[in-house]
Amino acid sequence: MTTFGSGAGRGSRVPGGREDEHHEGHISVKDNRRIDPKTGQVRTGSASGSIPQPGSAEANPADPANASQQVTATVTANSEELAAARAEAAERTADLQRLSAEYANYRKRVERDRLAAGSAGKAAVLAELLGVCDDLDRAEEHGDLVGGFKNVADKFTGALERMGLSRYGAEGDEFDPNVHEAVQFATSPDVDHPTVTAVLRVGYQFDERVLRPAVVVVTGPEHDAEPAGAAAADAEEGAAEFGSPNDPVVVRGAAETAEAASKDGAEPGEDA
Repeated sequence: MTTFGSGAGRGSRVPGGREDEHHEGHISVKDNRRIDPKTGQVRTGSASGSIPQPGSAEANPADPANASQQVTATVTANSEELAAARAEAAERTADLQRLSAEYANYRKRVERDRLAAGSAGKAAVLAELLGVCDDLDRAEEHGDLVGGFKNVADKFTGALERMGLSRYGAEGDEFDPNVHEAVQFATSPDVDHPTVTAVLRVGYQFDERVLRPAVVVVTGPEHDAEPAGAAAADAEEGAAEFGSPNDPVVVRGAAETAEAASKDGAEPGEDA
């Protein structure tokens, strides 16, 4: 059956004498022939067409034309099987969550180790260059760091600073045994806490790590002289124990021993 849309044809006129515009009609074609002209076989299906209707017995589920048909299924499950399936799903979910957490920790650990290895490598290289920095400091103190040599030295020190190397140690700093190495100690009423009064060699740090402690002279308040005196007494006692026979401390100890023995009525060196 062929159906054409209605409307005025080309060349028709309206009462006003103006020719109307041409309108194309909508065409709809349906093949209702019972015999297939290509195969010569009798078509099966509903009377309305050769294509089986969705949901009918003749419909093929694999045919894309029948994709819109509804599929109804009834599932019956045992309560024990359902509980076992839910338990297994919960177990698999817990395993997945545990593996995900372990992988996240592994990534963090690898990243931390990577940064630590890089920092350790930089620290090892910078530690080998500290001697060059000392030579540049001595050259500057003697006035030899001039001209092109000074430009090269400035670029070198600038590169080390950009890598994270920093120097410390100046007169007036508070003494810190963690970053300072004291080689001399003195007392003065002008200070109220141990203070660095002279820097013999500057110290260097990298990434909050001490590459080399600063060698300094420390001055403390006068009440700190007592520990120093106790340390001197310990040194004399050690010398008396391990020193030579001609050491005055050893001679004085021997005299005291002889005097104690004479009071007891025994001669020095005689068996009791």
